[in-house]
Amino acid sequence: MPYDKISDLPDSVTDNVPKHAQEIYKEAYNSAWEQYDDPDDRRGDASREETAHSVAWAAVKKKYEKGEDGKWREKGE
Repeated sequence: MPYDKISDLPDSVTDNVPKHAQEIYKEAYNSAWEQYDDPDDRRGDASREETAHSVAWAAVKKKYEKGEDGKWREKGE
């Protein structure tokens, strides 16, 4: 189900990525949730939720990367 606010995101997101990345995640997840309603639009046998999480992480990874220290930061920093 879509997320109304950042605080509703999974701990794996809120405990690890910066606030702006959390905003990206939420928006991408909610968009993918709507876009991949039809199972025929998803790859393999992935659920709607799995697909939305995958899309959301991909969106975060376009702008952020995990450093050698394990912390997420904007690319190019």
